[in-house]
Amino acid sequence: MGASMDTEQPNTHKIFTRDFVNAFLAQFTFASAFYTLIPTLPVFLSSLGRTESEIGVLIGASSISSLLLRPLVGRALLRYPERTLALAGTLLFTVSTTAYLAARPFWPLLFVRILQGASLAIFFTAVTMLVANTTPEGYRGRSLSYFFLAFNVAFAIAPSSGMILMNAFGFTFLFLVCTLLAIASHLFASRLEKRGAPSPDAATEDGFFFSRKALPPSILAFFIHVIYGSVTTFFPIYAVTQGVANPGWFFAAFAMMLILGRTLGAKTLDLYSREKIILPCLSAFVIAMVILAFSKTLPMFLLAAVIWGSGNAFLYPALVTFTLDLAGPSRAPALAFFSALCDLGVGLGAVIMGVVLRFTSYRTMFLCLALNALMAFCYYYFLVLKREKTETQGRELGSDIEGKGNGTESGAKDGG
Repeated sequence: MGASMDTEQPNTHKIFTRDFVNAFLAQFTFASAFYTLIPTLPVFLSSLGRTESEIGVLIGASSISSLLLRPLVGRALLRYPERTLALAGTLLFTVSTTAYLAARPFWPLLFVRILQGASLAIFFTAVTMLVANTTPEGYRGRSLSYFFLAFNVAFAIAPSSGMILMNAFGFTFLFLVCTLLAIASHLFASRLEKRGAPSPDAATEDGFFFSRKALPPSILAFFIHVIYGSVTTFFPIYAVTQGVANPGWFFAAFAMMLILGRTLGAKTLDLYSREKIILPCLSAFVIAMVILAFSKTLPMFLLAAVIWGSGNAFLYPALVTFTLDLAGPSRAPALAFFSALCDLGVGLGAVIMGVVLRFTSYRTMFLCLALNALMAFCYYYFLVLKREKTETQGRELGSDIEGKGNGTESGAKDGG
């Protein structure tokens, strides 16, 4: 495939609509509250006297809840407007965040964590679908790329800001700030335009969890999130063992490349064919993991982070767009399935690579992650692309045969 047919210059008013701006701000404030809790919540739970195993269960409960609920949210979006579910998600997030001010025993905290996972699944799926559905098709790639910047900017500033607030003012003030951010997210979501319910024809033949049409991009997303879950879990420990005092510089470089890539290069997602985006990005993952495997200094770590961030900046929006293009009227269930496999990849990556690390070394673990990225590359190149080309050639051959048949039939009639 060559360049996309849509080679016109970006028309920003078709992207930065009122709905897009409100959805972006709702996502940014939601993600800021969520990421503020990531480094501070384990400290809070430890201060309550929770054991390591209890902290693990409480932290993981949110991800499990989100993973299990996403398919249900995808089905709900076939019946209800995105705005309705986005408001429900932000309201649930506000209630659960406020509950940290009072919840102290284990079981109430577990319930709060389950509610937060549910709110994440509901809000993220609904607001992403709203952006995709309200953006013209020729601008969808860059629109989603700009939208995902809400996560990247929040990830770059919220965790460190949360630690500063916690150390300076304590947990009560921290949770009040997070509650205010959650309320702001709800207010921005309430400003989204009211739209009608989806068409009754927007149905899917897939099962409750599985989406056949979304399988190729979802498998690729699973592979890359295995890498994400493993690196975010184990790289800080590895960096410290190599004498790096602040492993956060690695993730700061990664976040900056995400922001720069999605800000400056978003239009490439609509100007070039899918394989010209996905294959180089997967190659970047392989190269970054190989560099990590043989790196022991901060400059080399930063080089790996820049390459990894460059690939991720374009790959994730490209895969989301790929999913929506394949899904047709079943976009919401497909996106929910895609997101669920992302969550599964993050969780399984940390577990599997933890076992690998226990019996081998960090170098072996990073090389396994490079192999994981290479497997994703081979899957896309040899199975997805080859099958698409074969099906395209088959359709073209069928059209040629049908055209020749019609021509012969026409000639026979003329001759008669």
